Amino acid sequence: MERPLHRRRAETRALSVPQPQPQPTRRVPDVRVGSTPDGLAPISVAERSLAAGRSQWAALTAVVAAAVAADQATKHLVGASLYVGERVGVVGPFSIHRVENSGIAFGLFASATSIVIFLTAIAVIWMLGFFARSGGRHPVLPVGLGLILGGSLSNLVDRVRLGHVTDFLDIGPWPAFNLADSFIVAGVAVLVATLMAVDRPARPPARP
Repeated sequence: MERPLHRRRAETRALSVPQPQPQPTRRVPDVRVGSTPDGLAPISVAERSLAAGRSQWAALTAVVAAAVAADQATKHLVGASLYVGERVGVVGPFSIHRVENSGIAFGLFASATSIVIFLTAIAVIWMLGFFARSGGRHPVLPVGLGLILGGSLSNLVDRVRLGHVTDFLDIGPWPAFNLADSFIVAGVAVLVATLMAVDRPARPPARP
């Protein structure tokens, strides 16, 4: 029996329409950064270098230069204005009292100037080496280490040149000190706080 005309036309159109062909599956290449002993485990995160770069060295140099300039300027001003032992009251227990100190901060080791110079030089070299290796660990690191280096270098220059440093900041019973000593103490505080913040383990993300 002959099929109806409209069915024959529909079948003809269905045969004339091209059917989509299945596309071959493309394999994504396994791109890896670095290498592993077995060559199979992918490395997803590359370790960032902690060494100091140009920006860190520039920041450190700027802080050191500012600390040395400020300390030397205040020592020169006190030396030109006061005699050794002279005191000028400022407010409350705080006064400006010119003292010549051949030791380290706050008058310690006053009779061992050569040893103090040697230990200070060793400390400065060690700090420079530490900064070269780890200056990129935190943006604040050049500030903390720069204050320590600036204060240490300024006092070191005075000990080598004059055999002593000038202390003039006097607060009651506390031994007299200078601006370089203040920079060293502030730099140590900043450095310790920075390293503690860097080494603190990251908290796991909170679950929703």
